[in-house]
Amino acid sequence: MNSSWKARTSYGNNPFAWARSARGKCPYLWVVACVVLSVFPGAYSEAPTHTADVVVYGGTSSGVIAAVKAQRMGKSVLLIEPGRHLGGLSAGGLGATDIGNKAAIGGMARAFYKALGTYYGKEEAWTFEPHVAEQHFNTLVTEAAVPVFYEERLDLKNGVKMDGHRITAMVMESGTRFTGKVFIDATYEGDLMAKAGVSYHVGRESNATYGETLNGVQTKQAKFHQFKAPISPYRIEDQPQSGLLPGIQAEGPGKEGAGDHRIQAYCFRMCLSSNPANRLPFPKPAQYDPMRYELLLRYMKAGHWTVMNLSKAMPNQKTDTNNKGAFATDNIGMNYEYPEGDYATRQRIIEEHINYQQGLMWFLANDPRVPKNIQAEINTWGLPRDEFTETGGWPHQLYIREARRMISDYVMTQHECQGQRVAPHPIALAAYTMDSHHVQRYVDSDGHPRNEGDVEVGGFSPYPIDYAAIVPKRSECTNLLVPVCLSSSHIAFGSIRMEPVFMVLGESAATAAALAIDASTPVQDIDRGALRERLLADQQVLIWNQ
Repeated sequence: MNSSWKARTSYGNNPFAWARSARGKCPYLWVVACVVLSVFPGAYSEAPTHTADVVVYGGTSSGVIAAVKAQRMGKSVLLIEPGRHLGGLSAGGLGATDIGNKAAIGGMARAFYKALGTYYGKEEAWTFEPHVAEQHFNTLVTEAAVPVFYEERLDLKNGVKMDGHRITAMVMESGTRFTGKVFIDATYEGDLMAKAGVSYHVGRESNATYGETLNGVQTKQAKFHQFKAPISPYRIEDQPQSGLLPGIQAEGPGKEGAGDHRIQAYCFRMCLSSNPANRLPFPKPAQYDPMRYELLLRYMKAGHWTVMNLSKAMPNQKTDTNNKGAFATDNIGMNYEYPEGDYATRQRIIEEHINYQQGLMWFLANDPRVPKNIQAEINTWGLPRDEFTETGGWPHQLYIREARRMISDYVMTQHECQGQRVAPHPIALAAYTMDSHHVQRYVDSDGHPRNEGDVEVGGFSPYPIDYAAIVPKRSECTNLLVPVCLSSSHIAFGSIRMEPVFMVLGESAATAAALAIDASTPVQDIDRGALRERLLADQQVLIWNQ
């Protein structure tokens, strides 16, 4: 395991915080620290406090756009990134931009793709190399003079300070405090939102919750990325007593349309290279287990090979490789604990996904049982030397397709996606198919493996996202905006969750934050007309009339 993937904890100039963190494991350390600090009070310097008008937590694409927009509107800004890189998934391997209809994207998001186009000598670039995207995100914050604090993670136990329904400060694991007038949670996980006491949901709602048809358990919809051959799910073929192969759950899928705790599968959006001079071999992970790929081996021998079929060409002989088929890069069912997990739990899940996906590629490239034509195809690819250099060519961002979703006064649902209900106060358009990846793998009544959870329903026009979907209920928090883990049902989020939309929502959130500060009002009470006028003046697209 590359050391840069291991969980990091930095306490800066606060040794007392370090001693406190070890209190449970080593009480003597705590005692020594207390004695030293009582005798030599100068040995401890208080952790710093940083203050700005707008505090943005999460250097995702949405967070970067939000921070830069707030600065452009004359507000002081702090951008806090728990990791080491800006741009989130847009700089983490997802170079083949998913959007549905590019005409639905305007403002700073559209300018981002135009800037990448300038780099590649074209009008716009919606497909790009990860390092090029990251360079542009870095340029944006540098030119805007936005201070960025890397490797600062929220203290999940006592990190959000409240005065009534207002956030007054974020306290990080390092002890550093960030105070501001308005906060924006632009993370994929929604930690700030959750720890501020805002209502949210994890998993799939039942269809009955919002009167939908595509939420909850969906065995009848699961026709894509599905097994197309009757293979055995058991360790020893056709012998149930031998036990199930890894990744297959023992229980059934659940009642059709019922809600559950399950979330869309995660994966890494691999950037691969076919240039021999820029190609690294696929590494063999330390926890490699060939049995994890036995089901895939049987599927290939039954005549089905699709793993590499969703490799979209990027510039300079590279790809953005996404999940394709019944058994591929999605690590189905191995992420349920991630949204609510502490940092150690999340790190374990990240490492599990690294082991699974690196093991998958190593298996395909090296296992002698893999058909020779497939092995030859795989070995024309490798990890790029010039991408993700800290992690040996492996993406630094796990694809968090879904985590927490806020529950506010307005919940985006299937009804908005399909135009049955129209958001009254639009701040962005979404344009993608309602798209959920599989959430579980089980054995069907015929004794064969089956995936469940994939829903791909489109055929509708771009539709508006309501402002109330990115602000909490007034009774919960009045100075927080949530442009990523917004208020949405599971199936509607599957349509909204595209990086260009997150960027648009980040810009809209920052605009709203500035208006709230100028008017000294809760974010729920800003002048919606003024917000609309400013978004339109900034070339946002709010209504679809094409």
